[in-house]
This record gives sequence, structure tokens and C-alpha cells, in this order.
Amino acid sequence: MDPRKERTVRKLLRAAEEIYGERSSGEATVEEIAERAGVAVGSIYNHFGSKAGLHAAVVERALQVDRDYMDRAYLAEGSPVDKIYAAADEYLAFYLAYPDYFRMLAFPNAPGQYLAGHELAERLARSVDEQNQRLVAALRAGIEAGELRGHDPQEVATMLWAAWNGIISLAWRPDSLRREETQLRQLLATATDVISTGLLPRSG
Repeated sequence: MDPRKERTVRKLLRAAEEIYGERSSGEATVEEIAERAGVAVGSIYNHFGSKAGLHAAVVERALQVDRDYMDRAYLAEGSPVDKIYAAADEYLAFYLAYPDYFRMLAFPNAPGQYLAGHELAERLARSVDEQNQRLVAALRAGIEAGELRGHDPQEVATMLWAAWNGIISLAWRPDSLRREETQLRQLLATATDVISTGLLPRSG
């Protein structure tokens, strides 16, 4: 891509990310995105086809960044359990570096968040599920290696993902229940330990 075009694309993506972080994509206009980026409105149509195309590009960017962080956990050396704990750490690192991306992926239906349109919502859901399947694979490998209890890996992965999202969201609270980075890290480790290694088989 031509360097000037590449700079324009980066400016538009950054401007859209900032505005979508403030309110929903449906409320944003191409005019204010272009103004924030310091480019002509026509640049949005030239590079993305439409506001929806720009929106989809922002979502794809968030998904790619999330994949990059998760790659560091799942492709690293170590046991399956090591990779599960690393995934929790990298998920927190993803949030700390890109809080708006995290909100977009973890809570797409929250007020003011990004998603608009069934097709884009399904695309995001499929990508999130792909990442969760990597967690399922690590859990299954841990069970097969005798490191974890023999619970359904799919169910445990869903529980971990939901727990991690809930714990990290404590960072947004405006009250005494708010948790800072060190506390979030400890809570994530505790939840991972309890859910993936500490659950006892249900009696009866």
C-alpha cells in the first residue's frame, strides 16, 4: 500500500476506535470520524467502502490484536496448565493495553459498544469461539496428562472465559469494589486454579 494511503487508513482506524469507545458505532457519523482523523470524508469511502466497512475493519483489528496476545500464551513452551495460566495473564495484558478492544470482544452488547449488524456480531462470535477452542485443547491435554480433573473441557473453558471477563470488568467499577492490576492478576490466578484444577466431581 502507498505510504500516504497507509497513513490515512491508520488515522481513520484510530479515530473510529476512539469515537466508538465513547459511544456506539450507530451514533457516530462519517463526518466526525473524518474530522477526528484530519482527513476528507471521502477517504472513508475510498478505503473502506462505507462506515460499516470501517466499523468491520476496527473489529478485525481488535480480533487480530487479541489473537496476537493469545498466541504468546498458547504457542509458548510449557505444560498445558502453564498455557492456561499464561492465557489468563495475556488476556489481562490485552485488556490493559487495549481496554476498548477488550470491551468490544468481551461485552459486545453493552451500552455504547461497537457491534451493529448480525453478520458482524456472528463474525466476532466465531473468532472468540476459535480462541476458546484453544483453551479447550489445553484443558483436554491437561486432563490427558493427568494434570487436571476430568471435567468437560468445553464447559470448563466457557466457565474460565466468563470468569476472566467478569474479573477484569472489576477494573471499571467506580466504587470500593474496583480492583487494580495486581489484584486482578491474583483474582484471575485464583479463578483459574479453582475452575480448572480444583473442582470436585458433582456428587450423586
